[in-house]
Amino acid sequence: MAYDKFEILTSTAVPLPIENVDTDQIIPARFLKATERKGFGDNLFRDWRYNNDNSPKTDFVLNDSTYSGKILVGGRNFGSGSSREHAAWAVYDYGFRCVISSFFADIFKGNCLNIGVLPVQVSADFSNKLFSEIEKDPKTVIEVNLQEQTVALLATGEKESFDINGYKKDNMLNGFDDIDYLVNVKSDIVEFAKNTPL
Repeated sequence: MAYDKFEILTSTAVPLPIENVDTDQIIPARFLKATERKGFGDNLFRDWRYNNDNSPKTDFVLNDSTYSGKILVGGRNFGSGSSREHAAWAVYDYGFRCVISSFFADIFKGNCLNIGVLPVQVSADFSNKLFSEIEKDPKTVIEVNLQEQTVALLATGEKESFDINGYKKDNMLNGFDDIDYLVNVKSDIVEFAKNTPL
């Protein structure tokens, strides 16, 4: 399944300064029955977003019209817990294309990279700076440049670099998942097979 190419994302952000957000909080287990990657955004942070009668909890950030954007800024240790891919699917389906945190659980980070969500790990100091700027001005614009591997506060010019696996970076720049990548190099594979004795 191909995804939107990720090159430069310029957007406001939604702040979620909570540490140790696990995958069961991102998408509760009772919503894991579907096998398609669609519809999970409706239940992103379901138990934090809604009361038992399905009315929105007004004090939760996704229900606060003050904040919007394609970037979610999360607290340290984001995506811990079980390895469910559905957590990344829910983040993508809701409309986020980038999650910024000072630390990610490895499996969640990998699941995001596989489906077109860019997990950007920054220092604790820069993470705190992002939260502070967004709190002061919810219209704060953040630029995430995948080619340059930088995240910047456009108003102040403050910037930090981030790491990413080269293969995953190339796939995201091209909008590829793993199958798309293989299809793209099919001629190379065929040529290799032709010239390699069994």
